[in-house]
Amino acid sequence: MCGRYAQSADMRELMESFEVTGASPTQSLPANWNIAPTNPIYIVRADQSDASKTELATLSWGLIGPWLTNIQEARASQSRAINARSESIHEKPTFRSAFRSTRCLIPAQGYYEWATALGKFAPKQPFYIHAKDGEQLSIAGIWSSWRAPSGEVIQSASIITQEAQAELADIHSRMPVFMPRDRWQQWLDPSNNDLEQIKSLMQVDFPASNLQAYPVSRAVNSVSNNGKKLTIEIALGAPETLF
Repeated sequence: MCGRYAQSADMRELMESFEVTGASPTQSLPANWNIAPTNPIYIVRADQSDASKTELATLSWGLIGPWLTNIQEARASQSRAINARSESIHEKPTFRSAFRSTRCLIPAQGYYEWATALGKFAPKQPFYIHAKDGEQLSIAGIWSSWRAPSGEVIQSASIITQEAQAELADIHSRMPVFMPRDRWQQWLDPSNNDLEQIKSLMQVDFPASNLQAYPVSRAVNSVSNNGKKLTIEIALGAPETLF
């Protein structure tokens, strides 16, 4: 599960990194080194006015189920739907419609994961995971729009996860699905409704090969803590080693 992540780039940097050719937000989101469920986040998706282009948009993290009719229930449900499992996303009522037609990329500077008791690290030890080359991570995601009884429209998104690969499995059983640049166009194309083809886009050889993970302070556990200092590597005890 990916429950927190970091993004400090402004919208212009992200538009360049993700080759956005269409619309963009009116202003950048503030840098956030501890993005939590329901927080506003950036996504890259097909431009809503011209699907041949892509746009950078902001919405909230945690997909709202399309059947919900109460604003309080809808908001509360978001924290339970920040991640969608790649193995079952096409079947789950919360996610299946968005997976078929409203997919996106979720840019991340890096993300945090907490060690489980099944790995070789102390349980609940946080790790920061990012690209070795310093580039933005392009996480596969889905988004949708939900209309409240009052008429308010809330757009929300979820990160797609898969079984952890390589050394990342020593930390946690899950990791985000990363979408290679040469698959972005197919992934974002809203007219691509072939489920088997869409699922195949998530199958990537050695998805953890460009990732680096290291332990960080437990300060990241609290959403009230923020700043780049949360990503500073710390030393673990002698018996605990890193890859």
